Amino acid sequence: MPAAKPTVIVTRKLPEPVEARMAELFKTRFNAADTPMSHADLVQAVKDTDVLVPTVTDRIDKSVIMQAGPRLKLIANFGNGVDNIDVETALARGITVTNTAGVLTEDTADMTMGLIIAVSRRMMEGARAIGDSSQWKGWSPTWMLGNRIWGKKIGIIGMGRIGTALARRAKAFGLSINYHNRKRVHPKTEEELGATYWESLDQMLSRMDIISINCPHTPGTFHLLSARRLKMMKKDAILVNTARGEVIDENALARMLEAGELAGAGLDVFEHEPAVNPKLLANTRVVLLPHMGSATIEGRIDMGEKVIINIKTWADGHKPPDRVLPGML
Repeated sequence: MPAAKPTVIVTRKLPEPVEARMAELFKTRFNAADTPMSHADLVQAVKDTDVLVPTVTDRIDKSVIMQAGPRLKLIANFGNGVDNIDVETALARGITVTNTAGVLTEDTADMTMGLIIAVSRRMMEGARAIGDSSQWKGWSPTWMLGNRIWGKKIGIIGMGRIGTALARRAKAFGLSINYHNRKRVHPKTEEELGATYWESLDQMLSRMDIISINCPHTPGTFHLLSARRLKMMKKDAILVNTARGEVIDENALARMLEAGELAGAGLDVFEHEPAVNPKLLANTRVVLLPHMGSATIEGRIDMGEKVIINIKTWADGHKPPDRVLPGML
């Protein structure tokens, strides 16, 4: 049985209300400097705690988990995705893994819709032109023309919570909803959204004006949008990714954008974060954000509350509500 007040190590600084509540409930060690922990730091942490609270940028891989001390029984991830954790090794060692599913849906869907509009209407280019007299000399009928999104077709890759929330927003903006998923959504959801299911991702890619990636990063989705698949997209299409950078072959995407083989892209995540391909940085038709799709005060506090509930439920001898199970991977 876990201690009445388990020892909890938190790898990064969390919102103040979350840390205050954790300090009340648990013997918590915080990272006040908010400096990412090294591999050696993570190994030392798992040797001497009951619960580890990592974030999505912490690599809790096999080499870390296999050095965990006998006390470690819960990894309560501060994040929805768990691709940063070797869940199979953790479960084999009798360590429960939890996440913060469901609380980031609306914030991420908002940001995705925002990127679609920003890329289509060239908002960042326009914002950079303000104050530069060499670019903007006043209104002109033919200057800084973007593309209308009303009446266009969006293809959503991954119709889970976020994909579905995005589809509702996109429908309100007059977009035709199309999606590719491991399985079809409920018929009532398809009817509500007027959504068309594409079993073949290749066929959907070649017909859409906008592609949005909303699927998790798993071994099966690594470079799901390979160079081959990216070349299937229409030359005047745009690509938006608020899921995980590893789902796209980023080098291939950068080359295509540089060559004008795609109209633009909106990226909130990158394959080698925090590094960003220089060709993407140099392209004016690409909108880049620093992994802030879920970055709202409300969202971060909701994530923290999920973590607290998972730890407290486990400490009370019950199964945490947000356990990550083998069938979910």
